[in-house]
Amino acid sequence: MNRCSWANGDLYIEYHDKEWGVPVHDDRHLFEMIILEGAQAGLSWITILKKRDNYRKAFDHFDARKIARYDARKIQKLLADPGIVRNRLKVNATVQNAKAFLAVQKEFGSFDKYIWQFVGGKPIQNSWKRGQIPAKTKESDAMSEDLLKRGFKFVGSTICYAFMQAIGMVNDHTVDCFRYRKTR
Repeated sequence: MNRCSWANGDLYIEYHDKEWGVPVHDDRHLFEMIILEGAQAGLSWITILKKRDNYRKAFDHFDARKIARYDARKIQKLLADPGIVRNRLKVNATVQNAKAFLAVQKEFGSFDKYIWQFVGGKPIQNSWKRGQIPAKTKESDAMSEDLLKRGFKFVGSTICYAFMQAIGMVNDHTVDCFRYRKTR
């Protein structure tokens, strides 16, 4: 069975086969993924996947309303938690992003409605061969620019494109991958 070249090892294979590239429309899951993609900055995705359950526990299962109210004491507790990436900028960004996320929900009715507008409401179906997948696109550039204007942190274009891939806004399974046709 052919998979995308990066899907090596049990955790990556499970993520690839069951989640990566599958369209997501649940606001809580979208919030989780944008936070985790930002947490990955400068690290490998496997590091974040290994810590994902710890992130869910530490960050109240990505309840944006709770996270937006985190105070200095809670942030210090998070910075002492070895189960997550203990980077002050990333932890503070999670709190800021929760506030910005709630503002987007209020303005658009849901984060889902807002975020999917960057691809016209449906997944972009790419036809990449191994080695052709870009790190960013004009759509991820536009998303990044708009998120930054709205106060989000750790949402550069490359992070946004990884987010778009993860939540199925783009089908970036390579054409020889068995998941390519299943996510179309």
